[in-house]
Amino acid sequence: MATDTIISAKDLSLTFQTNDGPVHALKDVNLDVHKGDFVSFIGPSGCGKTTFLRCMADLEHPTAGSISVNGMSAEEARRQRAYGYVFQAAGLYPWRTIGGNIRLPLEIMGYSKSDQDERVNRVLELVDLAGFEKKFPWQLSGGMQQRASIARALAFDADILLMDEPFGALDEIVRDHLNEQLLHLWDRTNKTICFVTHSIPEAVYLSTKIVVMSPRPGRITDVIDSPLPRERPLDIRDTPEFLDIAHRVRDGLRAGHGDEM
Repeated sequence: MATDTIISAKDLSLTFQTNDGPVHALKDVNLDVHKGDFVSFIGPSGCGKTTFLRCMADLEHPTAGSISVNGMSAEEARRQRAYGYVFQAAGLYPWRTIGGNIRLPLEIMGYSKSDQDERVNRVLELVDLAGFEKKFPWQLSGGMQQRASIARALAFDADILLMDEPFGALDEIVRDHLNEQLLHLWDRTNKTICFVTHSIPEAVYLSTKIVVMSPRPGRITDVIDSPLPRERPLDIRDTPEFLDIAHRVRDGLRAGHGDEM
């Protein structure tokens, strides 16, 4: 039977070997992410949120269990360019224009010049940066740089967007604006998004599914399917439904800490 499962982790564990002994980053993680989901991962620092994302991207390798992406191994998905990855810092090359930064993966992948131009223009429109192609990163605000980073990840049209706390360093007003824009982008493109955050309001506002993780070794303590409508103005954060989900996330984080005590 056909399935819409895009990412599937089964009993996934990861232990880093260090000079001070083994570090158990993830333990027995089981999760299915379905096509079109917006999944946020939330938990205390060091709980394995980013490590789990990096396992999806084949940047880290599980020491037990398995993970599949688009029905293939994470390594094969990387080779097939199944996902775009947005890091905490925008990571734009200062000597390249915004257009040049977005164009870089397309150049590496061998797209024709005309195809590159079309894709750069399209994703600049998507992230509301049309007209900024010839600017350099230092000429843009932090929020605009992060939007350019998202555009670069979207340029080769992968179905999956992996986002590692992309708005964490931005002030609250800019963050709210980018949260709104990201939801609009998700709605227009129907990407499957996996998003790491430390912010409960951000996780609840953005997600169709919220994955709450415990302190190290990272385990999933709760998976919350959001009942909120797909259309979400910012003031939905004042509604009882929103606050109920936020309380459940907070309870899950507390429970995770309690397991360690």
